[in-house]
Amino acid sequence: MQETAPISQQPPARTAHNPDPFQPQYRIQALERAASILGAFTADEPELRLSDLAERLGLHKATTHRFLVNLEHLGFVERAPRSGKYRLGWRLFELGGLVSQRLDLWDEALPFLEGLVRDTGETGHLAVLEAGQVVYIERVETRRALRLPAAARRGHPAHATNLGKVLLAHASPDVVDGILLSGELPAFTHNTITSVDQLRIELASIKERGYSVDNEEYDEGLRCIGAPVRDSSGRVVAAIGIGGPVTRITPARIEDLARVVIAAAHGLSLRLGAGHAPAWASSDAHSRDASQFA
Repeated sequence: MQETAPISQQPPARTAHNPDPFQPQYRIQALERAASILGAFTADEPELRLSDLAERLGLHKATTHRFLVNLEHLGFVERAPRSGKYRLGWRLFELGGLVSQRLDLWDEALPFLEGLVRDTGETGHLAVLEAGQVVYIERVETRRALRLPAAARRGHPAHATNLGKVLLAHASPDVVDGILLSGELPAFTHNTITSVDQLRIELASIKERGYSVDNEEYDEGLRCIGAPVRDSSGRVVAAIGIGGPVTRITPARIEDLARVVIAAAHGLSLRLGAGHAPAWASSDAHSRDASQFA
């Protein structure tokens, strides 16, 4: 029996309007077959026999069995206790939850970003930590003059940015060590924190007071304020904040603006299911810490 995937499982033909992004040398047949097996399960047929899968995908039963053994070991499929048939595993549910979480974050964050811009007059940002860098996944621009440079969907160094420091302050020790000890902390301005010890002190302070300030550490003339966003488990999954020129975000305004940012972060966290939100920094803490940015 020849092992060829049926037409429905083959990739779409390349056309002038829909070019195939994959060159032949990059295609991995084993991955395509594994994906085909996972894609064979549907809402109407959530459980399938080995023979059903092999016949449907045009594969030998022995080949199909080898793939299923590996997929089961990785948690992507499992055997139903009663029927003995294969079905999708919990690992896919976990991964799907991550995608859903990110989509929920995008959907829920926009009104809070718009509210920040309306209430502060500065640009609003939402960011996540990815592979040691801060990725700005959403941005709402202020209409005022002297706006921030574009940053959406670009990676930035976590140690030198406002939202990056928020995310590092709440990351696991392993993640923080992996970033801080992987090499030098480059300076972008004369205010950039380049000492590992000093940065650890800064992160501890951010975690205690509930917000971060980028005091011209990445771009001269720009000051930013950010706070953590939590999901239903209480884990920090993103950071939200504002940024603008130091002529508008002055040390005297940091305390008041921080309250607005923290309130937005708190509200977004509740929308993501964080029913037991952490204690937010008190106004006294804001007053004590704002003086350092003068």
